[in-house]
Amino acid sequence: MYHIQGSQGIPPGNMEELKKRLASITIEAPKIDLPNDIDVDQLPLSYTQNSQKEELILSYCDNFKKQFAHLYRDRKPLFMTPLNECGIEKLICTSLHPTELPYKELYTYDGAATFVSDFLTFEPLTPTTEPPNILCSSTTILRRQKGNSFDFSMLLCSLLLGVGYDAYCVLGYASRETTYMDQSREFCPLITQQEELVEVEATKEQNKYTVKPPKDLRSKYLRDQDKKRVEEIKNEENKQKEIELKRIAALEKPKPDPLHGLRVHCWVMILSGKREVAETFFIEPLTGQARSAQDDNYLGIECVWNNLNFWVNMQDCSEGVQNMIYDLGDPAKWEFLFPNVDKPLLALHQKEDDSILDLDDDEEEIKDEQIDLPPAWIEAIEISRTEYQTRSPQGKKTILYKRAKLEKFAEYLVRDGLITKLSIFDDIEMKNVLKTKEWFKHRKDKLNLRCYDHTTGKITEEFSPGRIGSNIGKMQALKEHTFQYSAPGPENERVMIFYSPARVDGLVSREETPTSMVETFKDRPDFLYYRATYFGSRAKKFGPAKKYNPMTESERPILKIVERFNRNAEKLADDDVAERIFQISDNRIQLIYHLGDNRITASKREFLKPANAHDKGVTLSMTPDMTSTFQVDIHQKQPKLRHLYEMLTSLISEELKSIDAVRASEAEVREILIDRSKEETASELSISVYDTDRNVKAKLHREELLRQQREEELHRDERELDYLAPFLAQIENAENITRSNAYELKEKCLQDLKQRLIDQANLIQSRFEKETQELQRKQAWYQQNQASMQKEDEEEYLNYCSEAMFRIHILELRLNRHKELAPHKYLALEQKLRSDPRLAEFFN
Repeated sequence: MYHIQGSQGIPPGNMEELKKRLASITIEAPKIDLPNDIDVDQLPLSYTQNSQKEELILSYCDNFKKQFAHLYRDRKPLFMTPLNECGIEKLICTSLHPTELPYKELYTYDGAATFVSDFLTFEPLTPTTEPPNILCSSTTILRRQKGNSFDFSMLLCSLLLGVGYDAYCVLGYASRETTYMDQSREFCPLITQQEELVEVEATKEQNKYTVKPPKDLRSKYLRDQDKKRVEEIKNEENKQKEIELKRIAALEKPKPDPLHGLRVHCWVMILSGKREVAETFFIEPLTGQARSAQDDNYLGIECVWNNLNFWVNMQDCSEGVQNMIYDLGDPAKWEFLFPNVDKPLLALHQKEDDSILDLDDDEEEIKDEQIDLPPAWIEAIEISRTEYQTRSPQGKKTILYKRAKLEKFAEYLVRDGLITKLSIFDDIEMKNVLKTKEWFKHRKDKLNLRCYDHTTGKITEEFSPGRIGSNIGKMQALKEHTFQYSAPGPENERVMIFYSPARVDGLVSREETPTSMVETFKDRPDFLYYRATYFGSRAKKFGPAKKYNPMTESERPILKIVERFNRNAEKLADDDVAERIFQISDNRIQLIYHLGDNRITASKREFLKPANAHDKGVTLSMTPDMTSTFQVDIHQKQPKLRHLYEMLTSLISEELKSIDAVRASEAEVREILIDRSKEETASELSISVYDTDRNVKAKLHREELLRQQREEELHRDERELDYLAPFLAQIENAENITRSNAYELKEKCLQDLKQRLIDQANLIQSRFEKETQELQRKQAWYQQNQASMQKEDEEEYLNYCSEAMFRIHILELRLNRHKELAPHKYLALEQKLRSDPRLAEFFN
């Protein structure tokens, strides 16, 4: 910066005045605050200095920026060579380090974007109309876990480039909400977008057999008046709705932004082509959401870059990015920094003209030389598994959306396994909660989702497959459970949905109320698909009133059981039961059969049960008045009384089985509720055996194995060093050594050493003799075949003799050295035995 004091003109020829004015010009270097939480001494040299190639590239960039500023004076200076955290100027392309991390989620663009948005904490730019003065490396950003939009974009682009995406960082302008990561006017992506309900009058097909409605006897005038009255009420309601919607829209409408179109922002662009990307799109790194390349929140683009090149946008952005073309190979729309671009340049079509093609012989075609960029100056990007699992700082993060609040938690951070919590409100101030959703992970009870509906008071729980209750070996296979928060106990309103293929009975759903229970089945061998049970009230007991407890009270009396069956193709329609009704309270059984072909009604049969039908050891009596039949085919023979008797006894047996099945269902409901109560109290989480940090049992077992291994190594070292250990093992009482034992130990130990020294000498002697004999045999062979030998064989013989003599010489040296050292070793051991604490008292 420079300042000139005064504004009056300089008289011509007045040199003293000119010198005085020039002396009044002061130059002040811009002050840049470097991060104070970075130890520069601990950083590599690439952070604190530039190589010769980097200096050359910086000079090239400086020349490019000067030319650009001269040609386009109304454009802002290019953000091409910012300072790093050490105050060193670096090319922004070399600040990208393509990296592939060993986590499956980061292999896709949405997974990587979500991770970066969760892992880092957002810090807005200050001021918001200028790029940052310092652009820290991604390694520093990962260590600090906070940064601005440039830091988010650089880290995300490095991860995307590492897994094969054609990714670029984009410097441009965005709306106030985008630059401040304000999502309070956006819908939460976890909320299912409900379709607008359109009232359409249903045109039901008129059935000629339906009863016609009574004729309207009112006059036409009265009908018109009623119709007008209804329309007026409806119009008034619509007007009130429109007024309310306008009021809410006015409240939610953002205030005018005086800096609209001037707020600087950085985001990521992915071009189509690589990784099966069909269409170019943007990624907002602050939120991790993919956005269209024509999104209204982005108002203009200055430049884009990746690890290979830098492009300056030459297109008009007065209408935002709606009409932008992202063909980086078009030099008319994108000016590149280096000529060695990976994007093919568009060929300029020119009209062939002889006057243009005629060139002088002295002219030469100028070709741009390829420029080799220096490698990335930052260290490799590394994220430990602990940091990856922790995600956000302190393991939790809160995001505010339009009438919704989203809370994210790291795995195993919350005791009950909660990882995501979504609260939905009905007002913009977020005071009245409508619904709460909680997602869980690693639960032993397989709970995945719990939804609280605060308007209806219902709770819905969803489970993943494989749920087993407290009854070991019995698969509950519960998939979904909906019940009232105020009445969680049995015999209340609830709906249970099951994984039917995992159950033996094929149960699909069970819907229960205080007076009924409806169950549906699938793929059963008996073709049963529906069972509805209706209960009566319990008999009142005299005495003081007690709190009702369904777990201990007597069973509810069953009034009626309705069972329905699918069609069995192996039976005739008149013999295949479609619906079976056990009127237990009236001692009646009703059968309705399936419809036959070309029939409009079905056969029916009803039985009256004897009063003692369920008594044991009683013979039932059957009379013709105990049954009534409606048979569609009048020509079909009526069944005999004996056949009807057998049918009645079979139905009575089936009724008992149905009652037992209903009681078993009631017991299962109570068992599931007891298990759920225990599971919510304990909230146990499953831990993988490979997770050595959290698996306490595996960790203790591993520590115990390491301890045993260290003890075994220590004992082995002690046994190797204790030369008396094998001889002490031969004595019965090794702790109390006598004089005779001491002399015996000494003699045995010395004798053992003597024998080992002799054996070693004999081994060396035998190897020496073997080599000597082999050499002599080879020499004899040479004497016999010397006359007929070729030159190659002779050279091979000489080489062998040289190697054999070398080995023999070495063995001779080893044997002589062994003979020299053996007496010294013997004397050293004898002296050691005499000074051993266990034997010293007997030899001194």
